[in-house]
Amino acid sequence: MQGVETWLEDLAGGDAMTLFSLNALLVVLAIVVFNGVLRRVLLRFGKAARKTDTFWEMALVASAKRPLSVLVWVVGISFVGQMAQAQTEAAILKVVHPVRVIGVIVCLGWFLTGFISNAKDAFIRRRVAHGADVDKTTVDAIAQLLRITVWITTSLVVLQSLGFSIQGVLAFGGIGGIAIGFAAKDLLANFFGSLMIYFDRPFAVGDWIRSPDRQIEGTVEDIGWRLTRIRTLDRRPLYVPNSVFTTITVENPSRMTHRRINEIIGLRYDDIGKVTAIVADIQVMMRVCPDIDQNQPVVVSFDKFSDFSLDIMVRALSHVTAGAEFQRIKQEILLKIADIIAHHGAEVALPTRLNLTRDLPPVGP
Repeated sequence: MQGVETWLEDLAGGDAMTLFSLNALLVVLAIVVFNGVLRRVLLRFGKAARKTDTFWEMALVASAKRPLSVLVWVVGISFVGQMAQAQTEAAILKVVHPVRVIGVIVCLGWFLTGFISNAKDAFIRRRVAHGADVDKTTVDAIAQLLRITVWITTSLVVLQSLGFSIQGVLAFGGIGGIAIGFAAKDLLANFFGSLMIYFDRPFAVGDWIRSPDRQIEGTVEDIGWRLTRIRTLDRRPLYVPNSVFTTITVENPSRMTHRRINEIIGLRYDDIGKVTAIVADIQVMMRVCPDIDQNQPVVVSFDKFSDFSLDIMVRALSHVTAGAEFQRIKQEILLKIADIIAHHGAEVALPTRLNLTRDLPPVGP
């Protein structure tokens, strides 16, 4: 380094400004070269991380690229600023040191938040690739809380480095928090509503939900800190404040284990002698149906004498919960019941109506 300094002094010919310019140019060149070497090193680490089965190594490399590059520039430029301060003794250049400290702290916070996000994504991809179940809603909530914690800590450390008292900042934050709480109670209600969704997990992203209390029905697309976005059946986006879910009943059909078949089949009164055989054949058909859960009650019985029909009750639970597939299975069962009724020479009852017209002859002698 002594030789480099002597060479630069000789090259500057004793001119202080020229010497400073050459030093600054050398520092910038060193930053560019170091960034190039750092990029190659991270690229090699990235290739090695792809060959491993751990999710955090790739997340670490991906999170370090941009913050490290910016950190090198921050340290390099601040070094040039220190040289300028020693050369000119300008008062404005006294901010170089605190700016460098803040830059280092912000780059560290940037790296940690990026690592949290990349680790979350890599964790989810790894679990899905291995066929394991993963609760994306809970993982997203934990990642968001960690990112908020990192940025709050980063902000406090920055304030501490600038000479502010952390105790005073926290005390002011407590008083300000009370004032903000009164002014933004709806916002806080939505925030705590989102926490209840994350902790209680009544639904997750991708679930189809509906509420009997409100006109809410559709597929959950995103759960934010303030709003939950739901895609309705006609593909319209519905934005629901999270505080709403703390006061309404939410039904989650996506988590059904079974779907119920509950039908009443009406026969004519003329077919009363065939009811026993028809009920027995329907029972056999339901017992051998592979889509019906035989561990659950399967009820096929003559229910009651209705106004114009003999009602046969058919109740069972199907393993299939998907709407379209369930409707296909239900259709097949109903058509098989129709075939059984036709096989016994019976018919489904129709309501009987007496139509009265004005052309009827008058009553009387």
